[in-house]
Amino acid sequence: MTASESAMPTRKSQLGVGDLARRAGVSVATIRFYESRNLIFSTRTSGNMRLFPKHTLRRLAIIAAGQRVGLTLAEIADALSELPEDRAPRQIEWEQLSTHWKRIIDRRMLQLESLRDSLDGCVGCGCLSFKTCSLVNPGDEAAKEGEGSRWIRKLDAKFNDAATDSAD
Repeated sequence: MTASESAMPTRKSQLGVGDLARRAGVSVATIRFYESRNLIFSTRTSGNMRLFPKHTLRRLAIIAAGQRVGLTLAEIADALSELPEDRAPRQIEWEQLSTHWKRIIDRRMLQLESLRDSLDGCVGCGCLSFKTCSLVNPGDEAAKEGEGSRWIRKLDAKFNDAATDSAD
């Protein structure tokens, strides 16, 4: 066996970065990005070639599913941190993960419905200081704090904190 042959991944258990990207339908840069964010893991050969366990394909599918339903990479990373790194997740683990994701999506849907129902009273200019703004600033309370749209960021932070609290 030559040195270059020994550096090649075993087809049965590991994939090189290019093969993994091709099979997952993503770019090599995406694989490297996910690895840099500890969403997936590799080992290195003596020639510094990345080798990924075949079950990494399942983790990449989970990442794609999470993105498809609108989750952030941070939310996906939290979910992946609960899964084993050394094997593909089992059905029960996927069911637990998907149940958690459903709760996140349900909260977002409620938030979006509330925002949608409040849009009629909003001019949409971003100032959020009109006395008639029922979306974020009923009664023009934000005027006391000065100009700008700081309240919308406060609402987003409050929503995210509530989501974190209910997940615990």
